[in-house]
Amino acid sequence: MLLLRTIISIVGIVMVANFELCFCGCARAEYEINGECCPMCAPGNRVYWHCTVDSSTTCVACPASTYTVEPNKLTTCFSCTVCDAVQGLRVLKACTRSADTICEPHEGFHCIQPNKRSCKLAVEHSKCKPGKYIKQIGTSFADTVCADCTDGTYSNGSLMACQPHSKKDRLR
Repeated sequence: MLLLRTIISIVGIVMVANFELCFCGCARAEYEINGECCPMCAPGNRVYWHCTVDSSTTCVACPASTYTVEPNKLTTCFSCTVCDAVQGLRVLKACTRSADTICEPHEGFHCIQPNKRSCKLAVEHSKCKPGKYIKQIGTSFADTVCADCTDGTYSNGSLMACQPHSKKDRLR
């Protein structure tokens, strides 16, 4: 009987705790300010006025060159990323009110600081030295891979495969 009372007490405490958890805080698309649960602004917008007892949140569009990605309670939008050519970057996708700029490496460069779907910094692909060949051409996210030529072959560093020395070269 004591065990049954203990179990019932525990179940009662859990139910009260869950009941209290369900009724505290704001809903998923709301934020709390001054004791009020205010609706968040949609992506591409920011809060102009927070809600009050008598009014809802007033949202306005992000100004040019700024954005917000998610529902938010922000009073300012984020500045759009600039794809800096000095950092080896160019625009893949321009900034919109609801998405930041996506930068990609210039032709002949590869990204060394990726950031989500974008790149923050790119450097020029490595050049293979004489005596090495291009084993793997560089891509936007990987550097060129160079490999040594085997004995009896050569490359000036720009070839995809080493070439055999001619008989004339071997007699010298």
